[in-house]
Amino acid sequence: MTIDLETRAQAVLAACRKAGVMAAFAESCTGGMIAACLTDIGGSSDVVERGFVTYSNAAKTEMLGVPAATIDVHGAVSEPVARAMAEGAVANSLAAVAVAVTGVAGPSGGSAEKPVGLVHLAAARRGRVTLHERRVFPGDRAAVRQAATAAALDLLLRQLGDGA
Repeated sequence: MTIDLETRAQAVLAACRKAGVMAAFAESCTGGMIAACLTDIGGSSDVVERGFVTYSNAAKTEMLGVPAATIDVHGAVSEPVARAMAEGAVANSLAAVAVAVTGVAGPSGGSAEKPVGLVHLAAARRGRVTLHERRVFPGDRAAVRQAATAAALDLLLRQLGDGA
């Protein structure tokens, strides 16, 4: 884990502890990297409730409750799916806060509408409005996944911010 990700992960753990909440993670293109950043840090078990690696559309529907119709209409890499993933992670766990990531990491799979590097992120918290970001990250697959992981940790921190 890079120091940049470690610093972000430490901040997320501290913010969750301050707020007295546990976190869950719904990951597609990051494949568990967000949860790994947090669990690389000793003592994280008081914050990390669970992670969902929902790489396939079926997994998004079965594990997180993302409506198949939402995926059919908007595509897996979309704002509505990212929001549904984050909200589904909270609904299907003991966590009060969750972050979700879905994107096109590359090198293939992109299109004019959804280029390689496009990532939708969402952070949900019980009783709060779900936050969303649409980002396009440069670089190869590894760079996109690392940037998405960093952005997810940042968005989770934002969700934990006010009133944490």
